[in-house]
Parts: sequence; C-alpha cells; structure tokens
Amino acid sequence: MGAITAAAPRLGVMGWPVAHSLSPIMQNAALQALGLPWTYDLLPVPPPDLAAAVQALRANKYVGANVTVPHKQAIIPHLDGLTPAARAIGAVNTLFWDMPPADAHPAAPIGALSEDDVESKHLFGDNTDGIGFIADLTAHGLVVASRRVLVIGGGGAARAVVYALAAAGASVTIVNRTLAHAQTIATLVSSHFPAATLSCAVFPDGLAAAAGADLVVNTTSVGMWPAVEAMPWDADLAFRPDQVVYDLVYTPRMTALLRKAQMDGAAVMDGLGMLVEQGAAALTRWTGRPAPVAVMRAAVETALAQRHLSNDR
Repeated sequence: MGAITAAAPRLGVMGWPVAHSLSPIMQNAALQALGLPWTYDLLPVPPPDLAAAVQALRANKYVGANVTVPHKQAIIPHLDGLTPAARAIGAVNTLFWDMPPADAHPAAPIGALSEDDVESKHLFGDNTDGIGFIADLTAHGLVVASRRVLVIGGGGAARAVVYALAAAGASVTIVNRTLAHAQTIATLVSSHFPAATLSCAVFPDGLAAAAGADLVVNTTSVGMWPAVEAMPWDADLAFRPDQVVYDLVYTPRMTALLRKAQMDGAAVMDGLGMLVEQGAAALTRWTGRPAPVAVMRAAVETALAQRHLSNDR
C-alpha cells in the first residue's frame, strides 16, 4: 500500500479473494463523476495478514476502505470503534476515520483533511448493507413500515437486513436451516428494537409463513453463479401476485428463485441495487458528498454484462 498524499487520496476494498469485486469499477466511476482525483483499489488480504493490513491502512493514511468476506467480523478487534449499526449487526463493511461534528468543519470532508489530521483520528467500522437494502426498496417505491417480511438465511447478510427492517418498522419472520442462528439474530435485533415483531422458523417448513408476507427476501448465496439452478425455496410453494421477492444475489441477475416468483406473478428484485446503494452510502461517508448512484449502477451493470458475455464464450 503506497502513501496517501493530498493530491491522491486512496480507498480500497479488503478481502480474500477479492479479484471478483465490482467495488473498484463502481467507486472509481463515481469518483470520476464527482471530479475527485482519488483512487479505489483492490486490496487482497489473506486472513493471517489482516492485522498487518489494518496497520498499513493507518500508516499509509488511507481515506477509508470497504471490507468484504472473510474479514467482516474478524476485523472488528483491530478497530478503534464501531457505529451502532456495525455493533448491532456484528460485522463491518466500511472503514472510516471518525470526524468532529459537521458544524466544526463544514467544508472539510475526510478527503480534505491534512495527513496530520487523519493521523489524529480513530479508525471506525460501519455497516452500510442494511442502509443499502432499505435505500433500494425506497428507490423502487416500497415502504416496509408495518409490512410483513419473510427473510431466508441466518448469516451476516441476514443480520444486516433484519436489523434494517426492524428499524424501519417491519414485522419479520426469519427462516433458516439452523434455528439457533435465526434465534440469535432475533435476540440481537430485539435488544436494539424492543418493540419489533420478530419470529423464527426452520427451513424449509417455515417457508409456509410466506403466505402472509408482503415481501420475501433471500439473504443466502443459494442460486449464485455457477450453481444457478439451486433455489432456497420449496418449488411446490407458490408466490402471490401481490408479493415482492427480493434476492440479494446479483450473479445471475435473474436467479432460479426470481424466475419462479415471476412465473407466479410476483414482482421481483435482484441484489444489484443493494450493492450500489451500500457503496453509495460508504462513498458519501468518505467524501461528504451525495453519491452519483445512477453512474455507479451503470458501471456495475456494464461490468456484469461483460462478464456474462465472457462466461458464455
């Protein structure tokens, strides 16, 4: 990792492996649209090297970074603090230097700080996955307050989605193969939102609860390329035409789950919007500027289309 200068602030995404990440394509397009001469790089970090990589971020004065698998939880002990969302979810996808109140430096986003200023700050972790999920729903005109939602999965993505849904006032049923994982999420989220309506069920029997759900969300990786015919659903269980089915998977864009939902007449959404919106939230935190969401989405759509063509050859 090279040294950051006032003329060339640096960002990046830490993961292992990380070569497949669309974040550099998306974020560099956004930085160019904002007229910022920053760079956003792939930062491949094997798990044994995580502590050293965090120290390198500090030493080289990176403006910030994203964190992806397998480091989202492992990185927490190496940070100086967490936002409430990251602490509740128990995972981090965005690193930033903590800032004084906005009115103390009204025209000084993080990138405008001197190297000494950055050095004096603390490295914090945030989780923008839930923000991105709700932002994508909102962009499509979906309001989840008082709605019934069925969430499939019990991993980190499920935590972020359930936390965001509870914060937005939805009633949530979590369905997972291991009931204890679903119950852990419900207990954790309930500790932050005591009034939230949360229940748990075992997959696949618990899918029957979808009969009363307005929104069904798959947070697992089932159906992701290359196992594109896999489906986290009971093929004999039909969706309703008035339901929305959201799959966090975006490779392929139309998963087996979404194909079935569409055939049953339900509205469908893939996970590309959440990817873009969570990245936009991170970019706004780093720059202090509204992110060019349309530019970011166009960049990842083009990249995915090119990958699809390459896979077909």
